Amino acid sequence: MIKIANAPCSWGALEFDLEEKSEEIGFEQVLDEIKETGYLGTELGDWGYMPTNPNLLRKEITKRDLQLLGAFVPVALADASKHLEGLESAMRVANLMHKAGYGDAFIVLADDNASVAERTKNAGRITPEMGLSQAQWEVFAKGANQIARAVKDAFGIRTVFHHHCAGYVETPQEIDTLMELTDPDLVGLCLDMGHYAFGGGDPVKALKTYRDRIWHVHFKDYDPVAAQESRKEDGDYFDAIQRGVFCELGKGAVDFKAVVDLLNDTGYDDWVVVEQDILPGMGNPKACAKANRDYIKTLGL
Repeated sequence: MIKIANAPCSWGALEFDLEEKSEEIGFEQVLDEIKETGYLGTELGDWGYMPTNPNLLRKEITKRDLQLLGAFVPVALADASKHLEGLESAMRVANLMHKAGYGDAFIVLADDNASVAERTKNAGRITPEMGLSQAQWEVFAKGANQIARAVKDAFGIRTVFHHHCAGYVETPQEIDTLMELTDPDLVGLCLDMGHYAFGGGDPVKALKTYRDRIWHVHFKDYDPVAAQESRKEDGDYFDAIQRGVFCELGKGAVDFKAVVDLLNDTGYDDWVVVEQDILPGMGNPKACAKANRDYIKTLGL
């Protein structure tokens, strides 16, 4: 049975080093509101956002009758000198989840998004010239495979890669390349509907193409009008977020009915995580979380 979760990023708790960090909502309120709006699970959020003591983490999650199902781990994989640091970060997170009793959770591996100015500036309008060379791709994939293998060997925890705008794996072609170069037994795909659409692709086609590699799913919608407004003003990735490029589910361009039908038809019975990325201090996260959960109910989930 498909189970529905949410994540701290929907409350503005992002992994980026932003000036607005001081406006982040505390994890206790986020977990309370995830529970109150009808979700069954959460992702960990940025390291240190939730308790890093496994007993305390377990206590906070279980007292709300939630599950922990994944943790986002950004690594600058195109830079071989960053691989060891990235491996240590992934192992630290995996160790925490394992000790807290969440051995079924995923490492949600990603590029160190928004760390390369050209990619951040041109999110949603990437051209091939802005991409990695073949040699860089080999380095990138090698790092992903190494991290996934180490985490699996040490803790039995699986790794999925999260394609993401403002990173080096954004467009459908870039996702194709990474999937070709990584070990299908080690690295799955976290298909994020909103990021895939913002990156220029059709999430329904991606679901058909990569169904066997898709181990984890993020429900995020995409507003092409907001993207176009940002593009007209030469806005970057964060400008697009500020304009609401990731809108409430059902109000954007993603065909979630077709997505749900495909998930059901292919026997997907794991977690779907709702993510409506906002910047700290934006909007009313609890109201959006409730609206998103109500929308998903109309799809039979």
